[in-house]
Amino acid sequence: MSNSQAATLFDLVGILAASSDTAGGITGVLEALGRNLHVREVSLEFTEPGIAALSWRASGPTDAPTAAPVRRPVEAGGTQVATLSVHRDAALTASDELLLTGTANVLAVAVNREAYLHDLERELTARVRELAEQRSFIECIVDSLPLGLYVIDRQYRIHAWNHKRETGLQGVARADAVGRSIFEVLHRQPAALLKREFDEVFASGRLQQFQMESNAFGETRTFRLSKIPMRMGGAAVTHVITVGEDITDWKAALDRTAQAEKLAALGQLAAGVMHEINNPLATIAACAESIGMQVEMGTSAPPTELLRIIDLEVQRCKKIVNGLLDFSRPKAGGHEHFDLNTVVQQGLFLLQHHPRFKRVKVVTELEEKSSLLVEGDADQLVQVLIALAMNALDATPEQGSVVIRTRLDTINGSAHALLEVEDEGPGIPRALQAKVFEPFFTTKPPGQGTGLGLAICYGIIADHGGALELVSAEGQGANFRVTLPMGVRPASAASPEPSSVAMSAEPV
Repeated sequence: MSNSQAATLFDLVGILAASSDTAGGITGVLEALGRNLHVREVSLEFTEPGIAALSWRASGPTDAPTAAPVRRPVEAGGTQVATLSVHRDAALTASDELLLTGTANVLAVAVNREAYLHDLERELTARVRELAEQRSFIECIVDSLPLGLYVIDRQYRIHAWNHKRETGLQGVARADAVGRSIFEVLHRQPAALLKREFDEVFASGRLQQFQMESNAFGETRTFRLSKIPMRMGGAAVTHVITVGEDITDWKAALDRTAQAEKLAALGQLAAGVMHEINNPLATIAACAESIGMQVEMGTSAPPTELLRIIDLEVQRCKKIVNGLLDFSRPKAGGHEHFDLNTVVQQGLFLLQHHPRFKRVKVVTELEEKSSLLVEGDADQLVQVLIALAMNALDATPEQGSVVIRTRLDTINGSAHALLEVEDEGPGIPRALQAKVFEPFFTTKPPGQGTGLGLAICYGIIADHGGALELVSAEGQGANFRVTLPMGVRPASAASPEPSSVAMSAEPV
């Protein structure tokens, strides 16, 4: 190859390097080659189907006779990717042949790059289409949920807003929500309280749940709001997902089931009540008999002492019956502040009529140094205590002991009230401990348990912001431990502050 032809190859490489468009660069190379070889036409035909051939044709008349085109394969990686053809009337010299072969090698690099870019573009297009379909599918799933859902970042900017949040009387269109501050969109809610709820999730990284009631739909509906921490690429919480769920029907069903369980427990207590009332009735009968004898004997002094005894025994019967009636009646849910020891005393008053209460020793170890002030529904917590205690009485053998204990504890720097019911029964095997709080699971023989008591207790304690745990070693009894956050008595009993467990700043 002569120096001029070598220079020409360098020029061809320069044309390819200077061109931002591969097809344009190849066309430039074909034109330079054609002018250098003084041919009428140069073309490049690609092997892969679907790619149009590139060519250059010299200007001027084209009716002169033509010789057969000279072809050179353009190979990349041992595979032919194209064919380079020149059309010239005269035969090529050996030097021209070398230049043609060198040009084919130069074009191989460009064609190989173009084929690679074409494959990459095709793969990228397919990947983008796949990602778009996946995103559309996920968005469709989120929009199909019967739950209100939105996501904010640490700047409280909304990143996601599903279709459920667009509907209803307080719905906001997605286009009006995404990208804006949550405080601007939920402007009817107290911004300070809303911010405190989000900051708690960002700081602690724990799920936060609230319950609230709303009359915006013409009737009172109960909603559960869950604020879920979300982490992207690290341990720190980057976003908070808020999910709102209408639990009105579920809560009504739970209340009906809890009432049924309460009546079932009442039935077990009824036999003991009848026996308990027999004692004051016997005393009343004896007093009445004594009064009758005094009347027959003509005693003039009024039987004041006997009448006082009769009155005391009647009040005793009334107290027993009223206690059971109060326990059996469903009450409207309401949160108040009360001492946990009071709950234990009310529960023990009802439990003393249980037949097994007389055959098992019940030991109370109540916190005396500190007041265990909690916030919630006292009647529901009495139901929890009775359910746990009756299970303990059933599990404990004759002459055994059941310990009911309250104490103050500190968990994660916060004061908590603990209630423990511990028995001396056979314990619960480790394999079954994870199932004891599941609905309809029971270790009692058929006909002696529904398997709903512990599940209802678990739900009640969760609604109070607490936890119900089981500590048991097989053969060593069972200890059910209730943990409740300590409540702070409000300054005015008539207008208590809302609990963060029971209420939230925002609607669903």
